[in-house]
Amino acid sequence: MKIVNENGTLTIFLCGKIDSANADATEKEVNALIAANSFDSLVFDVEELQYISSAGLRMLLRTCKKYPSLKIINASSEVYDILDMTGFTEMIPVEKAYRKLSVEGCKVIGKGAKGTVYRYDADIIVKVYKDSDSLPAIKNERELARKAFILGIPTAIPYDVVKVGDCFGSVFELLNAESYSSLIASDPQNFDKYVSDYALLLKKIHETTIKKGEMADVKERIFKWVKISAPFLKAEDTEKLNKMIDAVPDTLNILHCDYHTNNIMMQNGETLLIDMDTLSQGHPIFELANVYITYVGFGEEDPTMVENFLGLPYETAVKIWDKFLPVYLGTDDSAKIKDVENKTKLLSDLRYMNHKIKRGAAETEDGKKSLAVYSERISELLKSIDSLEF
Repeated sequence: MKIVNENGTLTIFLCGKIDSANADATEKEVNALIAANSFDSLVFDVEELQYISSAGLRMLLRTCKKYPSLKIINASSEVYDILDMTGFTEMIPVEKAYRKLSVEGCKVIGKGAKGTVYRYDADIIVKVYKDSDSLPAIKNERELARKAFILGIPTAIPYDVVKVGDCFGSVFELLNAESYSSLIASDPQNFDKYVSDYALLLKKIHETTIKKGEMADVKERIFKWVKISAPFLKAEDTEKLNKMIDAVPDTLNILHCDYHTNNIMMQNGETLLIDMDTLSQGHPIFELANVYITYVGFGEEDPTMVENFLGLPYETAVKIWDKFLPVYLGTDDSAKIKDVENKTKLLSDLRYMNHKIKRGAAETEDGKKSLAVYSERISELLKSIDSLEF
């Protein structure tokens, strides 16, 4: 048997078949390997184990009783089903093996902070997470997507987890689906319809409410923006921002918090959301600020940031925002639209300062100048804004 002993974990690789003919010999060999090694936790890697009989299961049970830290990983569907059916998955942590996929040569249809979405074939897309230790995030996204789906939000639910190199990916069945970014780029004559549908879907999301505590509270994120930006803001501006954010009602509206045209897909005339790991609860003003910065704010200093992200010219991105807000608000009242837009600009500038500080702007002269410009913009906006509600 092959073994690996590192970082306090002894991993023993089981392969082939374990049945009544060889279970005793296997157990003796396992016990000899265990006795010859020092470790804190024990793992059986069963990726190459094809079958295990009741005799093999009894060997596992005896080992588990001796070593309660025992964990089984990379179980094939067949082996996992045996362990699950016999109750072993309730006694021992068992992880399934993940199907391996390669996205080499696949079309990129979306990028985000946590991963990249690929069109794998005509039927499926794969979201590959950047962090190699992303399984908790994937499980969280699946649970959030399930909640949203049950509440009537048109959601593409991931149905499988795969390995892509050293990273993990979520698989979605989206037959010949196209992102709204792609549709807007290829079908400009229907621009107004796409943006209108996009705005009304967000309104539907925001009109959906959940129970308190079911999702993360978006306010915590906004307060962090203020905290990180505070050294570059006027003290009175920091104080006013914190008071206004605190005064926003703690509503239970669902927020997507990464709502852009790369994350909205059209499949056979049906609109579906992807990238659900950022779902939160809170007041819609915080979501609108994220929408504004995506289409306008990020591109003010460097239009290519928006162009590279959305795959659309910056002028088109600005047009999306200009068309989006009146449809979302359900009004042509220019004063109302301007009032809400100024509030989104305020929060967008705050987020952009946070973005730049995290990327080292405070350590360069150009960065400091940029932060000073945005700090002054926030001061000017605060002169006419006393509430973030609308």
